[in-house]
Amino acid sequence: MAECLNKQKNLKKCNCTYPCSRKGLCCECIAYHLARKELPACFFSKKDEASYDRSFEHFCRINKNSK
Repeated sequence: MAECLNKQKNLKKCNCTYPCSRKGLCCECIAYHLARKELPACFFSKKDEASYDRSFEHFCRINKNSK
């Protein structure tokens, strides 16, 4: 894949604490997690991201009462 023009900007907002090669490459990160039926860290708060539970179920559970 070509170099991402937004990588440095994306890294400033990335809350993922897991070291990986997709950090800052949002399109690659989203594709990776969706293929595993997960969501990337940016869908979760800092506290919830720290659990490393990226499942759709976890996302729904923590956002159940959000409006």
